[in-house]
Amino acid sequence: MNKQRKQPNKITSKGNIRIIAGRHRGRKLPVIMAEGLRPTTDRIKETVFNWLMPYMPGSRCLDCFAGAGSLGFEAQSRGAEQVTLIELDKQAAKQLSSNKSLLKADNVSIENSDTLQYLQNNNPQPFDIVFIDPPFRKNFIEKTTVLLNQGWLAEEALVYLEMESEVSCADMPDNWTLLKEKVAGQVAYRLYQLK
Repeated sequence: MNKQRKQPNKITSKGNIRIIAGRHRGRKLPVIMAEGLRPTTDRIKETVFNWLMPYMPGSRCLDCFAGAGSLGFEAQSRGAEQVTLIELDKQAAKQLSSNKSLLKADNVSIENSDTLQYLQNNNPQPFDIVFIDPPFRKNFIEKTTVLLNQGWLAEEALVYLEMESEVSCADMPDNWTLLKEKVAGQVAYRLYQLK
């Protein structure tokens, strides 16, 4: 879904994402389809949010590699109290801000920043639900999970990971329990909970 890359980016086309449920159900949001951007598919998104449904209302959510904002805006639509989206690419972050305005989503904040630097350089605030869907084959997952474990996760926080299906989950932090796991083609998606 997301792309952590050096600027300038190469914009290849424009597309859209669809919010599946909640107050903005059926809304289509324009996205800049920059090189390497992989919005989470509707099918995967529906499964993930079925997993998260009991925990979503009133939650504080962090979308670490926001990209098109598919996960963050879906969480906002489904009742998250506060959503923070971090996206490195300037044009993608600008589109996220535009979509925030379209939805009148005052409880969404957009951070145009490198995720790893943001987590290292800001005072941790605990999030209930965290989405990690980094660019594939860049080795961001382990570094991100280590940083999140330094005060960014609330008690019993849930962490959603989307990654290459060949990536092992053996390197996850010891205090994370795997709750759910599915594979769709080349994508594995997993839900963890902080012990």
